[in-house]
Amino acid sequence: MEALPTTFRQVLSEQLAGSLQTSPPSHTSRRVYGRTRFPGKATAVVGMRRAGKTTFLHQLRQQFMTTGAAPSRAPYVSFEDERLTGLEGRHLDFLLDEYQRLAPAGPGGSRVMWCFDEIQLAPGWERFVRRLLDTGAVEVFVTGSSAALLSREIATALRGRAWQVLMHPFGFDEALRHQGMKLPERTEVLPRDERVRLEREFTAWLVAGGFPEAQGLDTASRHQLLRDYVDVAVLRDVVDRHGVGNVTGLRWLVRRLLGNAGGSFSVEKFHGALRSQGIAIARDTVHQFLGHLEDCFLVRVVWMESDSERQRMVNPRKAYPVDPGLIPVFDRTGRVNTGHALETAVLIELERRRLDVTYVRTRQGYEVDFLVRSADGRRELIQICADASDPATAEREFRALNAAGEQYPDAGMRLLTLTSDGIPGAMPDGVTAQPAWAWMLEHDHGERP
Repeated sequence: MEALPTTFRQVLSEQLAGSLQTSPPSHTSRRVYGRTRFPGKATAVVGMRRAGKTTFLHQLRQQFMTTGAAPSRAPYVSFEDERLTGLEGRHLDFLLDEYQRLAPAGPGGSRVMWCFDEIQLAPGWERFVRRLLDTGAVEVFVTGSSAALLSREIATALRGRAWQVLMHPFGFDEALRHQGMKLPERTEVLPRDERVRLEREFTAWLVAGGFPEAQGLDTASRHQLLRDYVDVAVLRDVVDRHGVGNVTGLRWLVRRLLGNAGGSFSVEKFHGALRSQGIAIARDTVHQFLGHLEDCFLVRVVWMESDSERQRMVNPRKAYPVDPGLIPVFDRTGRVNTGHALETAVLIELERRRLDVTYVRTRQGYEVDFLVRSADGRRELIQICADASDPATAEREFRALNAAGEQYPDAGMRLLTLTSDGIPGAMPDGVTAQPAWAWMLEHDHGERP
């Protein structure tokens, strides 16, 4: 093993010793869908910066300790410590030797749960993790905010020995629990005052968003915090990582995508708009920028449903921020974009539920917001409308759903509104309608480890 510089040695030893001696900090528990671990694989927790990945690692450590394991069996190291700048994967074997020195035969059994936060900051980490997995009686959890920890790169780097868990900012239920509120057991039979309270909280959450540190802040402070998040993601996960030179064009794209949630996005049109402003940029560069922003989880892109790959490519995509709280920060129109925020929140919830999502444009030219596929092959058409109580509005939404239903007859149909009062008075056969907050609080989709 190569000798470590003294600073690296001191910082790693300090972090390791601290994690072995104390229980993990307590935070609002996070909800995930599906399993969080897979035997013989490293679990990679990925997502936007500041979405709560570190908290989730500590939650997993706390769960591990409820099985009888001592803190000494759940070492934790954060590579975001600026004193570790320049550390590489070839240095990490020091952690194993230091752990044996600090906890040679710690109580709680022989199994060890290693947790590495933002490990992609140590180039070459993959080989170290593979060696660690080869030792046998270990579990390995890593987090990352950039494309370095996307599943397709992990699959190559760890040679199939990785399991990915996606962590987005707080969902509505998590935001309620963060405030200490009790979630209802059944949303369809709530007393009126409880329903009104939940609808008020839901509307406020759509404005504030789900980033944990943004909860409870005043508007000005929240907007500044979220701008800082975006700046760091753009600079560190896009500009620095990919060597971007045209930062002006990139920032124009960020403002366009974050301030126009759910809008159709055409690379051709955006390229032309930039050229008209005197900003020189290649079309391929715009494609690359869009991919980088999606890779760092700042932007989520939805493609049009089509059996033809060419048709998917030539039709506009729909782009959304990773959190509805980003919309008022970057929307310069001054309008209240409740519908856009609602659509964004539903998409992010669908991603949390590990569902595949596209949008539908029917042969008649109508559009349905989402066509959702579950792992077992079930499909559902979901239309979002903040208020469909007006008969003319309801007729328009149902017309689009019915047209899409003819093209996808195996798919269920659902209309989601902002409040219960926004549900139409008359419903066509085959369409389920409910307020989005009630849909989000359904208990049969998620689990908390």
